Amino acid sequence: MRVILGIFLFLSLSGCNLVYKQDIQQGNVLDDDSVAQLETGMTKRQVLVLLGSPSVQSPFHANRWDYMNTFARRGGTPVKRVLTLRFEDERLASVEGSYLEQDTVAARALREMQAPTDVPIQDLESIRRDGT
Repeated sequence: MRVILGIFLFLSLSGCNLVYKQDIQQGNVLDDDSVAQLETGMTKRQVLVLLGSPSVQSPFHANRWDYMNTFARRGGTPVKRVLTLRFEDERLASVEGSYLEQDTVAARALREMQAPTDVPIQDLESIRRDGT
């Protein structure tokens, strides 16, 4: 009888969503103020001090750094953000990505830096769906 009562109590509590689900944060968490301080012409070292190590730094693409972040609130749908920095001659040349979609001071500043011909890099899943 106790086993049945225990199973019933467990199912009742889990069905009412009383079981705690934790927020999940993965990747680089970039501060808006730090991102807003990015300027074209900065050295790689200056960017490294400002933002920290990139999530992806490929040896095949030494002039491209990707900062990626995924956040899911209590088991909800994850929100993915990417910030891609491109360097020319060891200096920051362009900034692109979905971090620019935020309507913050940092996002507005970065949009001003973005060249009109730059196409923001999306997360890998959307690229695969497009076939490019």
